[in-house]
Amino acid sequence: MSRNLAAILGGAAGAVALVVIVGLLIWFCLFHKRAVSRTSETGSSDPSVEGRHIGIQLSVWEARHFELRELSLATKNFSDRNLIGEGKFGEVYKGLLQDGVLVAIKKRAGAPSQEFIDEVKATYLVIIALITARYLSSIQHRNLVTLLGYCQENSQQFLVYEYVPNGSVSIHLYGVGQVSSQKIEFKHRLSIALGAAKGLAHLHSLSPRLVHKDFKTANVLVDENFIAKVADAGLRNFLGRIDIAGPSSQVMADEIFLAPEVREFRRFSEKSDVYSFGVFLLELVSGREASELSSSNSTENLVEWVQNSQDYSNISSIIDPRLKLGSSFTAEGMEEFIKLTVRCLEPLSERRPAMSHVVTELNRILDKEMSLTTVMGEGSPTVTLGSQLFTTTK
Repeated sequence: MSRNLAAILGGAAGAVALVVIVGLLIWFCLFHKRAVSRTSETGSSDPSVEGRHIGIQLSVWEARHFELRELSLATKNFSDRNLIGEGKFGEVYKGLLQDGVLVAIKKRAGAPSQEFIDEVKATYLVIIALITARYLSSIQHRNLVTLLGYCQENSQQFLVYEYVPNGSVSIHLYGVGQVSSQKIEFKHRLSIALGAAKGLAHLHSLSPRLVHKDFKTANVLVDENFIAKVADAGLRNFLGRIDIAGPSSQVMADEIFLAPEVREFRRFSEKSDVYSFGVFLLELVSGREASELSSSNSTENLVEWVQNSQDYSNISSIIDPRLKLGSSFTAEGMEEFIKLTVRCLEPLSERRPAMSHVVTELNRILDKEMSLTTVMGEGSPTVTLGSQLFTTTK
């Protein structure tokens, strides 16, 4: 009898303990939410106050709040001479802050909203984690463009990023004023691919994980040393409820980077980023926009053509002619690169590799390519030129 009583009392005590723990967790969540709300309420949210910052500022440990006059001064009143591009968020200006820091400022018209501030905060907290981790592991985290702060004033919204001097990879591949082939040899392209892969892989390794959702060649920038930096991580969150008015060639070109499950179900995941990365690899190796037709007599774009092709010797025909004519690389290295591209472009998400695996593969291919194509003097290995790639003997 005493044993039964002890079991009953023990079970009751366990149930009470469980209730207390759950209650404490609920209380902590609610208290934390109210605390965050209180600490963020440092600015005016009264829309009737003209000329003042409208919205809610963040604490000093989070994203910096820039004044409009500060950004206007940095860009010479948003002069056309400082306009360096235009994206989904809006116009992009190069600016020089009073402390001498070069920045890229994204500007768009938008009614003041708490959602904008919340998204800046969420994105910036990720960047803070990256900056903190950079001191512990500098190699892994230099491949992301840093968000410095924001401004929301006079029915305009601004995002302020670090300035990356050499622009996007798309300009160097097929854009206006593209650079010479010496700057974009196969080894350079491998290095750029590896840097971008590290940036994406790090986003996927965060807890909770961050999915880029808008990865494309235009969002991979290169600095003065041609180190790749992934831009606009999380920017699609800002644009989630914004309707793009009317079709445009740029929007259609960007759609090619979206995985099948995103186009059909709007289902973003780490594997949809991998698909987008596969399209990026395809543009890297072909030197062309993936939305282009594979040939003059084809109805398939480059992505469709690669997905439907089972013969790697056929796929070699889309390799950038600038590589075939001038650069040297190994047939094995190029074939492995193309095979990795095809794996990333698998229509079924579960068949695509994880970004961590992509980093490992690109690192291996680059190391092998560097060792086999770097001139080391007498006795150096023989390389296969692009013109001899995938040739077959009869």
